[in-house]
Amino acid sequence: MSSRVEPLAPVEPSPGARQLSRGITATWWYTVTAVMFLQVMLVFAWTGILAAQGQNGPLILVVAVGGLVWCTSTALLLFDYRHRVDAVPGFRWRRIAVPLLIAVAYGTVAGALAGSWQLAAMPIVQSVVLLNWPRGIRIRVVVAGTLLLLVLAAVDSSAHAFGAVLAWWVAVIYTALFPVMTVSSLWWWDVLVTLDRARTSEAKLAATQERLRVATDVHDLQGHHLQVIALQLELAERLLPSDPDAGMEQLRAARVSVDEARQGTRDLATRFRSVPLGDELANARDLLTAAGLEVDAAIGADADSAPASALGPVIRETTTNVLRHGGGGRARLVLTRVAGTWRYEIANDVVPGAVDEGDGSGLDGVRRRVEEVDGTLDVRRDGDEFVVVVTVPARSEETR
Repeated sequence: MSSRVEPLAPVEPSPGARQLSRGITATWWYTVTAVMFLQVMLVFAWTGILAAQGQNGPLILVVAVGGLVWCTSTALLLFDYRHRVDAVPGFRWRRIAVPLLIAVAYGTVAGALAGSWQLAAMPIVQSVVLLNWPRGIRIRVVVAGTLLLLVLAAVDSSAHAFGAVLAWWVAVIYTALFPVMTVSSLWWWDVLVTLDRARTSEAKLAATQERLRVATDVHDLQGHHLQVIALQLELAERLLPSDPDAGMEQLRAARVSVDEARQGTRDLATRFRSVPLGDELANARDLLTAAGLEVDAAIGADADSAPASALGPVIRETTTNVLRHGGGGRARLVLTRVAGTWRYEIANDVVPGAVDEGDGSGLDGVRRRVEEVDGTLDVRRDGDEFVVVVTVPARSEETR
């Protein structure tokens, strides 16, 4: 007899995690754009200097086109840098050899044609700064590169490489700031990655601590009851041959202990599963907000007295339904007590022209839960809004 194990379905990330992931991706592209902008401005600056000096067209074209090729090649260094936290120590030369060779070639040719040591060194220094250096080494590389460029700027100024179109101090200041601005952009990216990993580690640690706490409570509860049951059964075994009535009494006591252990386990599970309804609604509001929706919530002051066992799963399921199928930008949450019932309403705007996919299996589950407590479910579409209204008797918490 063989059993076939079905593969587990991939876990869909939560909206909050997706929102954070989008934020990290956006920050990464901002970092890439900032670094590339600095490099392109460098190429344009040198092209403008050469044009102002009256250099010939082919030389200017070589500096401009070659500079754009060099800027494009540094994208490989930036994408290698993105995974620097997961990378092994050292350099992956196969990935960085080509951009480094392009930087050396461009610097050598452009610097020789323009007669500038600073132009020759700038692409090389910039590419070296973008490498995945170990901690503590990058700052030394930046300082060394900046000092080198300052010296070369002084050499160019003394040799009048800039002519009369650019003051010597402008080149010196730009040279000093260029590596620093590049590294500051990368530093912000490193900070964000570190914070994200810390947040993930904290969440995993909290989940682990919660599991340990649950395991400890289960161990204490079951261990106590099992020890008592073992003693009662052992005593019953000894008494049955000589005193059947006393032995049966111990067996009945053991059965009572089993019921107590089962009830205690059920109470323990309920305590960990149950969340006050006010917290459920607050979590739903925060979840929808994190997903980018504008949420209007009207939660009664006595929301915690509402039947959590009946409405809690309904709130979670309808919130998930909005996140999966809403597609709009607004949502509304309302929980009020009307006479002897609790009325829960969740509504979200619908994208114009969207096809109504029906209730779906999620709302079918909500309907079953509501009917179990003699409640009602109303699903409707009012204009550009999809509305779900659930009413349950206020007594449903006591009767469950």
